[in-house]
Amino acid sequence: MNVAAEARTAPDERGSLTISEHVLERLAAHAAGEIDRVGGSAGRTLGISLGGEALDRSAKTSARIAGGEVELDVRISLEYPAPVGATTERVRGHLRERVEDLTGMPVRRVGITVTALHVEPAGRRRIE
Repeated sequence: MNVAAEARTAPDERGSLTISEHVLERLAAHAAGEIDRVGGSAGRTLGISLGGEALDRSAKTSARIAGGEVELDVRISLEYPAPVGATTERVRGHLRERVEDLTGMPVRRVGITVTALHVEPAGRRRIE
């Protein structure tokens, strides 16, 4: 069979692609790191923080697939004095867009927990 004939094969005849929840978690963590003034969160065991919260850490994420839709829970830290509400909405929209674009799966919900606020160093203050 030549390449042109293979390209015309109907999608349902080509097989399937399964995306695991772990892959969705990694995509979401990477996407959260693409937003300015957003950092990660320390890992936790039994509710106890393991390490420090820092802007250079990756976000902690969990993902569930239910009925072909994705639900994400994300733990992030923010640089202060960024507007918390506006920043979390920007993160929510960006995560939804990136995960949907990369996987083709609709994102039903993005839950965000802000675990820390980091004060800008005195020499780095922005004037707006």
